[in-house]
Amino acid sequence: AASTPAAETAIAPAAQQPTTNDQPQTASSNGRVKASPLAKKLAADKGIDISKVSGSGDGGRVTKKDVDSYVPSTAPAQSAATKSTAQAAAFTATGQEGYTDVALTQMRKVIARRLGESKFSAPHFYLTMSINMDNAMTARVAMNEVSPVKISFNDMIIKASAMALRKHPDVNSSWMGDFIRQNHHVHIGSALALPEGLIVPVIRFADQKTLSQIAADAKELYGKAKDKKLQPAEFSGNTFTISNLGMMDIDEFTAIINPPDSAILAVGAIKEVVVKKGDGFGVTNIMKLTLSCDHRSVDGAVGAAFLQTLKKYLENPVTMLV
Repeated sequence: AASTPAAETAIAPAAQQPTTNDQPQTASSNGRVKASPLAKKLAADKGIDISKVSGSGDGGRVTKKDVDSYVPSTAPAQSAATKSTAQAAAFTATGQEGYTDVALTQMRKVIARRLGESKFSAPHFYLTMSINMDNAMTARVAMNEVSPVKISFNDMIIKASAMALRKHPDVNSSWMGDFIRQNHHVHIGSALALPEGLIVPVIRFADQKTLSQIAADAKELYGKAKDKKLQPAEFSGNTFTISNLGMMDIDEFTAIINPPDSAILAVGAIKEVVVKKGDGFGVTNIMKLTLSCDHRSVDGAVGAAFLQTLKKYLENPVTMLV
């Protein structure tokens, strides 16, 4: 009898504690929650832990009504939010939105006007061809052992293009509105990027020059262009243009025709490619060329034939020396 008041005293505070959804008064037997089959299924469908639902049925049995009215405690969500905030600090911008207006140089104005006229007046189409550069790489090493000026791959492309143009005069032409002008001379423009814009120094009579002469002319013209000493006659009169982005790791691209030309050659980087060789596999060096053509003066078959000739020269450089 003496123990009864103590038991009542110990139990009373617990009975006075308010129950929450996270501390349910759910009847259980041997750790198993008492709930109707419908309540269990509904709880499973809703992803609710039925052991946290307070039962209002006989003996604390959880009913469908209990599951429907169950509202999870917001405390865990708040804890997670606090934890997330602690892991990722809020972003605070340190600057303001803004911009800089850059005044157009006279060169940039001319570029915008000429290329805009070209792109939107000349119907462009594009032809891409892969070139095996293995022989060209070997030949370049041999030629540079005797050449007074270092010969670059771009110099070899200029020479090969000039010789191909000699065989395909339709590509070495200009659209003149009422007629097509086929040029008898071959002047190759080689695009060069400067901070002020794009300039195209012209190597004149490139088909008649040796590779070392082309290399010497290109080196001189590029130097003048960078020093802003290039004269107008040295960046005009082109009959064909080459734009090379291979040194910037560009695989292939399409270029806008440089007026008054009928075509421009876009040169990509030389890349090692695994190919089948004999009974096994080996590595070969491939360069992709894309010819942009003005369809008013150059047809697809004409452009393709030009690229085939260019391919033969580059893949067998010795033929350019004959």
